[in-house]
Amino acid sequence: MGTITFNNYGVEETLKRLGLSEINKGVTTGTLWYETNGPITESVSPINGSVIGKVRNATLEDYEMLIKKAQAAFKEWRLVPAPKRGEIVRQIGIALRENKADLGKLVTLEMGKIYQEGMGEVQEMIDMCDFAVGQSRQLYGFTMQSERPMHRMYEQYQPYGIVGLITSFNFPVSVWSWNTMLAVVAGDVVVWKPSSKTPLTAIATHKIIEKVLKNNNVPEGVFNLIIAKSSVMGDNFLSDRRVPLISVTGSTAVGKHVNNLVSKRLGRVIAELGGNNAIIVSQHADINLAIPAIVFGAVGTAGQRCTSTRRLIIHESIYEDVKNRLINAYKQIVPRIGNPLDEKTLVGPLIDNSAVELFKNALKKAVEEGGKIVFGGEQLSEEPYSSGLYVVPALVEAKNEYKIVQQETFAPILYLMKYSTIEEAIDMNNNVPQGLSSAIFTLNIREAELFLSAQGSDCGIANVNIGTSGAEIGGAFGGEKETGGGRESGSDAWKFYMRRQTNTINFGTDLPLAQGIKFEI
Repeated sequence: MGTITFNNYGVEETLKRLGLSEINKGVTTGTLWYETNGPITESVSPINGSVIGKVRNATLEDYEMLIKKAQAAFKEWRLVPAPKRGEIVRQIGIALRENKADLGKLVTLEMGKIYQEGMGEVQEMIDMCDFAVGQSRQLYGFTMQSERPMHRMYEQYQPYGIVGLITSFNFPVSVWSWNTMLAVVAGDVVVWKPSSKTPLTAIATHKIIEKVLKNNNVPEGVFNLIIAKSSVMGDNFLSDRRVPLISVTGSTAVGKHVNNLVSKRLGRVIAELGGNNAIIVSQHADINLAIPAIVFGAVGTAGQRCTSTRRLIIHESIYEDVKNRLINAYKQIVPRIGNPLDEKTLVGPLIDNSAVELFKNALKKAVEEGGKIVFGGEQLSEEPYSSGLYVVPALVEAKNEYKIVQQETFAPILYLMKYSTIEEAIDMNNNVPQGLSSAIFTLNIREAELFLSAQGSDCGIANVNIGTSGAEIGGAFGGEKETGGGRESGSDAWKFYMRRQTNTINFGTDLPLAQGIKFEI
């Protein structure tokens, strides 16, 4: 076999339909794209190391222009009735449906996840549009009973203004939709800074929505995209008082830096950070149900989801059985590591060389601490894997207290460990700094309910008889502890994008004071 190529996958045609060229402009305020004088950077596919396209980055002057456009647009956009804003989102959902196959393919090209997952990511964007359309008619407030006669008291929600959005490479477009669709129906405007590793998916997304914005005369500055070096748009963006809310997806270290700078100006942050997600496999589990969920959770997206399964906590009585079943399943995966555009592939490449080094170093540290690699762990470098970014997912026997196990490694490593009692298993699940996703496989209702109780999982997501990854958009997405505490996507996450206001109206002729205070003049 030769090096992986894009032949027979219609890549050139896909890029053309998405409006991408050899060198692409990196700044738009919705329908207008701007010439910039920033450096030209390349987008390199992790599939084979080839250049997909180039982007001309923004300058500091471009950033200032964009923020001023966003400020002006907010003054108009907040006056548009929320259901009318929802209608724009509905049309964006239609545009995404029409371009699902092409955008899904570009996600695969630029990020490396298999095509089924690329398509799934765009479907998530579509689902988010559908959700936000309904939400635009349900930005509910509350009415309370006043203690004073002839008074009415209620709460309502108002838009913040500019929402700064910083996204990661692993879900290069769906996280944009989680935030942007809710923000714009709430009356906010969005300034999006995508990952430098996946700029073309961001540009293509804006190309897709451009016609909708133009047809509906959406003000320039509501939907903004800026691709820039951190020297141009980094700490200054986080410290910018004109941006009251920053939503960031990234590592815990990145999140702490963002929080530090934004909190200095008492701005608000939605942080979706690292995960160290565990599945408990009880002796009462349906193991046939558990194994596929474990494998997908651990190796899906080559272990580069924030919800990827990192730890497997197995009851001692079934430990060897589960371990052997996993080894057999992983053996079946190895021949299906490869070109993610190929429908037979289950595991594509890691994003870059740094990710491969993290994978290798984590395995080395696990062994040094006393762990044992029972399967995988190799870097594939022979043809057709000459890009050097393909690895064999690893199974490692370890202990929860290992330093490396306590850390999130963004790669396909699954740590196996034993437990004796359900209480011990829950303690192991919780005894890491992160708190994003968790799951238990059991047919015992007492175990299931204990896991979901106040004594149970301390994560933002806790599942029973499904895995840790693949969350639906209908629920609020996010986690606790070093995962950041933010919530995006469904449920009442829309409230994060609005400011809360309490209102009291006196429709009487007297002025009674609260708490019965007398103040007569």
